[in-house]
Amino acid sequence: MKACRGEPTDVTPVWLMRQAGRYMQEYREVRAKTTFLELCKNPQLCAEVMLTAVTKLGVDAAIIFSDLLPILEPMGLDLEFAKGEGPVIHNPIRESTDINRVMELETVDSLDFVMQTVTETRKALPEDMPLIGFAGAPFTLASYAIEGGSSRNYLNTKTLMYRDPGAWHELMLRFQRAITIYLNAQIAAGAQCVQLFDSWVGCLGPDDYRRYVLPYVQGIIKDLVPGVPVINFGTGNPALLPLYAEGGSQVVGVDWRVRLDEAWDTIGHNRSVQGNLEPIVLLAEQEEIKLRVAEVLDQAGGRPGHIFNLGHGVLQQTPVENAIAVVDMVHQMSSQ
Repeated sequence: MKACRGEPTDVTPVWLMRQAGRYMQEYREVRAKTTFLELCKNPQLCAEVMLTAVTKLGVDAAIIFSDLLPILEPMGLDLEFAKGEGPVIHNPIRESTDINRVMELETVDSLDFVMQTVTETRKALPEDMPLIGFAGAPFTLASYAIEGGSSRNYLNTKTLMYRDPGAWHELMLRFQRAITIYLNAQIAAGAQCVQLFDSWVGCLGPDDYRRYVLPYVQGIIKDLVPGVPVINFGTGNPALLPLYAEGGSQVVGVDWRVRLDEAWDTIGHNRSVQGNLEPIVLLAEQEEIKLRVAEVLDQAGGRPGHIFNLGHGVLQQTPVENAIAVVDMVHQMSSQ
């Protein structure tokens, strides 16, 4: 929490996106008994898998175990996590008139399992360990809703965005309002920090981001509970970093496609940064991992406000001993 506020810390704090996941045997054993969506809707199991991960890794923060997409279900989108395919939306938005099908999220009653996950995880964690809540950012949620799943070129999303800016505006406003309600409910349930994940926004250039995305991100962050740090994380295009900072978050997440020192200079030293080790580095030998961890820490320059993380989530193929080693390396190197 100190690092989020840009205050000095004894060591560089570290946590890993997707730190509870398929690379861990304990998680695979849980998943063998349930579907992914069923797991996400079981607060006790969600708390258990996250507690197992933070204990095993020795990280400095926990993030709730959930997914970006369950928020789409109460908004009228038919979500399925299809085996071997990932998330699928069976009734995607393809025409401007389809936006009328997207329902306003006026309460979080239908997402109470997420709030229970926050509460259960908070109870299970040590008192001094921060708990991070999260949501998908408006562009990424809209892209899933429009494409119906993953996409290489976001053809349908961009076509709607360019062809009917008015319809795009209405869709993004609905997601803005829903995400704001959702994150504030997580904060009320016990989250001490929240992260916006904009996993797909890197397909846009800076001008399109400013026109079609930034106002809605700003609207969310402005309306969140005051005093709760927000991490704004996008991936895929370093040219968007100064615009992420304009979103108003205290922390900007940085992926591996840019040096951390250059990213921080671009974002501004009045904000904290999170990142940015390439996730595939964790598949290398530990000597190479150590060199790459040292590079990130050197680029941070020991300045207050750096939260060490990967540039995206831990990969399924990652040896768990390497994830543990990264956490140990960060703590040891940054304490010297």
